[in-house]
Amino acid sequence: MTIQLYCFGESGHSYKAALALELSGLEWEPKYVDFFNGEARSPEYLKINAMGECPAIVDGDLSLSQSGVIIDYITEKTGKFGGKTPEEKREVLRWVLWDNHKLSAQLGPLRFMMNFLPEEKRNPEVIAFLTGRTQAALKTLESALEGKDWLVGDEITAADLSCCSYLFYPEPFGFTRSDWPNIDAWLARIEALPGYKIPYDLMPGSPADRA
Repeated sequence: MTIQLYCFGESGHSYKAALALELSGLEWEPKYVDFFNGEARSPEYLKINAMGECPAIVDGDLSLSQSGVIIDYITEKTGKFGGKTPEEKREVLRWVLWDNHKLSAQLGPLRFMMNFLPEEKRNPEVIAFLTGRTQAALKTLESALEGKDWLVGDEITAADLSCCSYLFYPEPFGFTRSDWPNIDAWLARIEALPGYKIPYDLMPGSPADRA
């Protein structure tokens, strides 16, 4: 049965799940959620995901939300991305939690405010605050990748899939790959994986659709 991923192209958290599905080899299809026109808050969508967020997946009778949980389910289903030892599994979880609290938690609101809010609502003080927190998180990631191909172990895991997602988006939000050589090389390794696609090629919906 084909897994359905409820998502939209601009969503970094949706991209984590979409990229994991694509690289896993599972059969899946994207289901577009018109987030910017409020579909995620509609009664119909709330039956799929009561949290009113993207992504969500439906696999037969099972519905799941939250990107970290979805990637964990993909790992359970395929045996991929979870680490090879108990120590690696804990380290993968540590990085997924770190990303959700420290990296994506800053990058998502920062990118949204800098690119998708009307200009008159873009608060320079908030942008400066989030930029500072983003730079601190990127320093942590850059340091963690020193001398390593992947964050955990010798192959891509959920740690990489979680932490990389927002960094592949083209909109300006204070991240320049060339400023971070370890991150840049790591992203290039992900781009070289069979099946890799950029967010707007993997999921429906992009800023151009609303232009």
